[in-house]
Amino acid sequence: MKVTDKKEQLATFAGGCFWCMVKPFDELPGIVSIISGYTGGHTVNPTYEEVCTETTGHAEAVQITFQPDIFPYERLLELFWQQIDPTDKGGQFHDRGYSYRTAIFVHNEEQREKAEASKRALKASGRFKGPIVTEIVTAGPFYPAEEYHQDYYKYHHVDYNMYRKYSGRDDFAQHNWNTAKDKKQLRKQLTALQYEVTQNGAAEPAYRNEYWDNDREGLYVDIINGDPLFSSLDKFDSATGYPSFSKPIEEGFIRGEGDLSSGQVRTAVRSRLSNSHLGHLFNDGPGPTRLHYRLNSASLRFVPKEMLEQEGYGRYVKLFTTNESCYLREINPEYLR
Repeated sequence: MKVTDKKEQLATFAGGCFWCMVKPFDELPGIVSIISGYTGGHTVNPTYEEVCTETTGHAEAVQITFQPDIFPYERLLELFWQQIDPTDKGGQFHDRGYSYRTAIFVHNEEQREKAEASKRALKASGRFKGPIVTEIVTAGPFYPAEEYHQDYYKYHHVDYNMYRKYSGRDDFAQHNWNTAKDKKQLRKQLTALQYEVTQNGAAEPAYRNEYWDNDREGLYVDIINGDPLFSSLDKFDSATGYPSFSKPIEEGFIRGEGDLSSGQVRTAVRSRLSNSHLGHLFNDGPGPTRLHYRLNSASLRFVPKEMLEQEGYGRYVKLFTTNESCYLREINPEYLR
């Protein structure tokens, strides 16, 4: 049930070690590819060893091919800022030197304007005490790094996790992007129940929640950031009193993690970018996958199909204007609501 758009653009970011700048963007909806490489310097086809000498002028960087209609450039910028220390001019975390500088390499004037606006907004937020020193410069030649460095987090899992942990990058992000001020703002944005569910993993009462028996057609989006998560086309009656789905509409916007809070091993489902708790994943759903995403209504907001265009989800309208919905209801009347 994927909705795609073939329009593609490039985005190029330097954020210190390029190993750590792939995973945050990888496998998100609209991200076509991510290449680790070198840019911003004066030599041609540099090697990793040459860049490490700090004589080439190049920075370690990632070049992202993305579909802006699915994942806009503004959201890439938001995610970029959350990966770095924008006040550090001498490198990033325990990686020191000009090759580990931060920079946004813009590919056109529209990107420049959006990057400058994003930088001003970050400065005005007061999130960081020091000046924002990340450069915004015109993109030049980009040289892919050696194969060993591509998708490092996938093929050197243990080494990558150890590197991130001891580099200080994760601790820095947690300290600066999950502050008391952020939590206070969330409390204003959400109801008490929504906050407890999304932030503290609480469960709302079965059969006494907003969407368990909702039978309207439309999307269920993240209550915090609006990411499209599930569709009514995949909703089924699980007889649990909770909204249940056989699959997400955009797998890249959710993630699973182990949960031992109830004294049993379960898989908690979280929204990837807002990190809000959504519910749990079970294996007692409809065939053939048997997947059952049992969620909390308090973590979701429902957007009916007639409001999709107006609320910025226009690319999903076609899902509800074909015969697919009627067909699914005919073959699975006991599941689909």
